[in-house]
Amino acid sequence: MALVWRKLLSTLNTQPLNSSLFLYGHPLVRCCSSYVSQMRYLTVLKEDDDACSKAQASGKFLLFHNLAPLLQKEGHEGYSAPLFAAADVKGILGKLGQSDNILETSVLIGYSQDSETQFALDLGILEMNDLDHHFCGTFVELRKAFFLLRRQDIPLVFRSQALLRWHQTHQYCSQSGKPTERNRAGSQRICKSNGNIYYPQMAPVVISLVSDGTRCLLARQKSFPKGLYSALAGFCDIGETVEETVRREVAEEVGLEIESLWYTGSQHWPFPNSSLMIACHASVSAEKSQITINDQELEDARWFTADEIKRALERKKLPREQEAGVIPIWVPPRTAIANQLIQEWINKQSK
Repeated sequence: MALVWRKLLSTLNTQPLNSSLFLYGHPLVRCCSSYVSQMRYLTVLKEDDDACSKAQASGKFLLFHNLAPLLQKEGHEGYSAPLFAAADVKGILGKLGQSDNILETSVLIGYSQDSETQFALDLGILEMNDLDHHFCGTFVELRKAFFLLRRQDIPLVFRSQALLRWHQTHQYCSQSGKPTERNRAGSQRICKSNGNIYYPQMAPVVISLVSDGTRCLLARQKSFPKGLYSALAGFCDIGETVEETVRREVAEEVGLEIESLWYTGSQHWPFPNSSLMIACHASVSAEKSQITINDQELEDARWFTADEIKRALERKKLPREQEAGVIPIWVPPRTAIANQLIQEWINKQSK
């Protein structure tokens, strides 16, 4: 099948969804859904360096500088992470006296419904001041960008930054110690001396909202901004199931034994490194809800009523310390899966 797609792509000039060509006697677009076509096209680009090179020549680029994404103001909607055409990037690089060979260091990140192949490119070798001016935007550190970006732009920015960072931190083979080489799409790195192939990975992390029926438990670490409370989270240990990790983390951090749990969703999380956040709800007995905090893990943990949580959810901006010294409680923004857990719990309390 991969060979068929390679031949087809050469005919389509790397734009497979903009054609009425036929495959096996049937229109291509009728063979499978748009999503399936996109995924199979991306698979070919990951396996075929020549096809990926052609796609780079006409693709769209999400730009970074030392892993900070380029943002542009979008009126009252916040900031967007714009995608630039390859020709525009090459033109600006030419004005700056730079070779457009830098585009070869980009990584493949997606294929849009508009038939645009998408790449992420880090321009860290260039002076940022020149770039800000020419690209009409600002490079913003990722943690700050998280609070500024439009919701629809966040997944692509997170994925891009994670893949760019992985290439920066995995340049040597863990077995031979020799440099590894990436393929054109950036989907893998290979050690030529022993043939080892390395693929980008994420660490699984559980994030759990614990409830005793009428209250939910939120906690904070010392590194959190003032007033921020969130659901409990922790990395999965080798050999653990998600259920085992949730039970262990809740026991370790707040001294509670859960009675039941259920999965609700997941999210890629780039802080501090790439993690897959696996979100769960967990319940404990109201008669056994006495918290004992592990102060090596947490600064504070407490039970909150539905009314307290509703007030925290209503705070749209990061709260500032008040004159009286009282710091209001606030929770992660809507773009974080912790917020989804909290919203789901509130909705359940309202029924």
